[in-house]
Amino acid sequence: MKYWTGFITAAILAAVSWVLLQFGAQFTTLVDMVYPYVTRTVMDYLAVWTAPLDFCLWQVVVVAAAVVLIATVVLMIIMRWNPVRWAGWVLALCSLVYLLHTLVFGLNYYAGDLADDIRLEKRHYEVEELASAATYYRDMANLLAVQVPRDASGNVDFADFDELARQAEDGFHTLVYDYSYPVFAGNTLPVKKLGWADLYSSMGITGVTMGLTGEAAVNPQIPDVTLPFTMCHEMAHRMSIASERDANFAGFLASMANEDIQFRYSAYFMAYRYCYNALVNANTVASAGAAARIAADACPELQRDMQNYTAFFSTKRDEKATELADTVNDTYLKVSGDEAGIASYGEVCDLLVNWHYQTVVLPTITEDEKVFDPYDENQVDLSGITNAKEQETEPVEDNPGGVG
Repeated sequence: MKYWTGFITAAILAAVSWVLLQFGAQFTTLVDMVYPYVTRTVMDYLAVWTAPLDFCLWQVVVVAAAVVLIATVVLMIIMRWNPVRWAGWVLALCSLVYLLHTLVFGLNYYAGDLADDIRLEKRHYEVEELASAATYYRDMANLLAVQVPRDASGNVDFADFDELARQAEDGFHTLVYDYSYPVFAGNTLPVKKLGWADLYSSMGITGVTMGLTGEAAVNPQIPDVTLPFTMCHEMAHRMSIASERDANFAGFLASMANEDIQFRYSAYFMAYRYCYNALVNANTVASAGAAARIAADACPELQRDMQNYTAFFSTKRDEKATELADTVNDTYLKVSGDEAGIASYGEVCDLLVNWHYQTVVLPTITEDEKVFDPYDENQVDLSGITNAKEQETEPVEDNPGGVG
């Protein structure tokens, strides 16, 4: 029996995690009312605690765990420990880590949508509206592309990583105090540089946020044009905005609301990419034609940045490493409650189109005000009014009964 104690412990811990996830799925309203505020406080405390470290604490823990794991394997061989018992306790430790993650962060996947928190109406849209949104984001990107700092070769030349990380908080403060979005009133400490950047670049990973340590980290190798957006994305995760769709939209809003032109360009650049890619992936004659027309009107600077972005990931990515990373991430997201998995990254396009419609298109739509006429049969039922017709058509004398 003692050989199976680890497996029994692992099963109990896994069962508790499963019950918590089922509770979250069943009582989403209750989770949304309480859980994000509690976890935001916890993660704020953890972020403050780990902020003095220049590195990601969780990465050190991973290395230490790997060393301990290898050491126990060696000891198991030397000491002739029972491998079944060893495997059981390793599995139990993994189950404990997942349970802690679920308690500290995981149930945020069952909290309400960000769109509800910022009063954004979600509605179905047609290809024409998607094309309109893509055109708007392209035009904004065109406007800013010629203003951002560039080097002699014409490539964007943003501030260094640490400076951008310090500036990222400004956009969130604007959203909270000027837009009255309290959902963004979380921790705004600067993000950290993600260690082992080459490894993460090979897997196409731009950033990681670890709930158990409150650390938001960004891959420092990614193109400058996407750094501000990605920083805000990871900070949104640290604010208990769990879904990738919502974190992407939060990244857009926080970058767009930032006074720094580097952040605003990053916001509209990424919004344009998402909407343009959605048009291309729609696979219809209308969407293909719209995508071609919209791309043709991108300014040379924007086109260059788009090409550099694509070139970076196509050259850095390793096919097998990316496939493995996507599989793990997709499985994690689906188990955690995000049914779309890694497809949820692209779902931000739905929010971007609706935001464009609500904040840009609707304010321009005005109806001609109709002057109320009490004698107009189309506005008022005159059938019960005596002599209404006569009153309406009877000529009026200039000076009836008066003295000239």
